[in-house]
Amino acid sequence: MKKIKTAIGILITAAVLIVLTGSVVVTNENEYKLIRQFGRVERVISTPGISFKIPLVQTAYTLPKQILLYDLAASDVITMDKKTMLSDSYVLWRIEDPLKFAQSLNSSVISAESRIDTVVYNSVKNVISSMAQNEVISGRDGELSQAIMENAGDNMVQYGIRLLSVETKRLDLPADNKTAVYERMISERAKIAATFTAEGQAEAKKIQNTTDREIAISISDAQAKAASITAEGEGEYMRILAEAYHDPQRTDFYSFVRSLEAARTSLSGNGNTLILPESSPLARIFTGQ
Repeated sequence: MKKIKTAIGILITAAVLIVLTGSVVVTNENEYKLIRQFGRVERVISTPGISFKIPLVQTAYTLPKQILLYDLAASDVITMDKKTMLSDSYVLWRIEDPLKFAQSLNSSVISAESRIDTVVYNSVKNVISSMAQNEVISGRDGELSQAIMENAGDNMVQYGIRLLSVETKRLDLPADNKTAVYERMISERAKIAATFTAEGQAEAKKIQNTTDREIAISISDAQAKAASITAEGEGEYMRILAEAYHDPQRTDFYSFVRSLEAARTSLSGNGNTLILPESSPLARIFTGQ
């Protein structure tokens, strides 16, 4: 009887432990806990900690609370100017309403990713089909992602999902026409460069012509001013000479000075001899007659 009682006690203790273990629900920071009873969600636990449920009647399901990443398969898209491009994108998303998520998608992350794939692919296709190829290429620094998010809108809200971002990993040309497109782009850039070069040369020629004209005007003005100053100097010189020769007392002195200058000019150099007749005014100056 003693052994039977001990066995019964052990069984009761084990049953109690099993019941207690089955009633404890531990919720981590990065997850939601859904408490279901007969398949229906009774409550959602979104705060971390320990809570309880009815064992054997209620069950706990876990949903991720952190940001999730879904990688879309690479696919071909066609631009507005009928150019085919290869798009490879990924989506950042999270469960914002776990109750709506459970009710609409039966708590399945795989089903959620399938819906995300459809919505985002259609958005990418719609956005790129409304843009020219050059606009798509130049919009990879943020404008394209924003346009895709705006096109997707609130389509995932009905599933309790929030799309955080759609980023493009690779947006390239198909291998069969990549070379032709690159050559066309190089040719277009060369034409643009040639246009800029021609405009620059025309502007440089215009500046050079303007500068040459201004220099010619400045030189002409300077020459005219120099001629005017020279004329004024010569006039002043002639006026001084006229005054000098007009005064009898100065006339002899200036005649003497000019005769000396003439003699010096004639005797410049080596071995020169100045021969003057006695009647020469210059000879009379030297002889004192």
